[in-house]
Amino acid sequence: MRNRYVFAAAFAAMIAVSGFFIVPLPGGIPVVLKNMFVVLSGTVLGSFYGGLAVIIFIIAGLIGIPVFVIPGGPGVFLTPLGGYIAGYFVASLCAGLICGLPKISEKKVRPLFLTRLCLASFLGFAIIDLCGALYLMYLNSISFKMAVVAGIVPFIPGDLLKFALSVPLALSLRPISARYINPDYIDAEKGGQEKSTL
Repeated sequence: MRNRYVFAAAFAAMIAVSGFFIVPLPGGIPVVLKNMFVVLSGTVLGSFYGGLAVIIFIIAGLIGIPVFVIPGGPGVFLTPLGGYIAGYFVASLCAGLICGLPKISEKKVRPLFLTRLCLASFLGFAIIDLCGALYLMYLNSISFKMAVVAGIVPFIPGDLLKFALSVPLALSLRPISARYINPDYIDAEKGGQEKSTL
């Protein structure tokens, strides 16, 4: 059980550290790697542990630990970044629900699962951008079209590149994480160890 939470904490740390890779853009919302690790938290760990990783990250930022790309604390939700941060949790949860808990059998890539993984990753990035645009529309009292132009369009090229990277990364990491967070595998391994001692 402890290993599962260690994985969630490790992904929270990766989300936080990825904030050091920033490409500033006009308008105050930079291009970051955070959203890729947020999506990966869901596609690699599943909905519960992926969502937990994002919650740990958000709580750390809200209590003042410098994990956001701007000074943290609750005031971050008074900035355009607030919508993207809220979208992080929804994206990780949705991506994890589509992919499900990782399984050791996924070492062999099957077309159906690859399709699900691509869908989960794509939706993860889309949800983050959409939440950001909707919050931008609310915060600045602008039209949805203007919010899309300011809050989604500039990030499409980078998100497509990160999407292309996130899918093979998730395929590689899911069988590894399954050894530690999938209870079926853990129970089977324990059963095998007990038999070997008899």
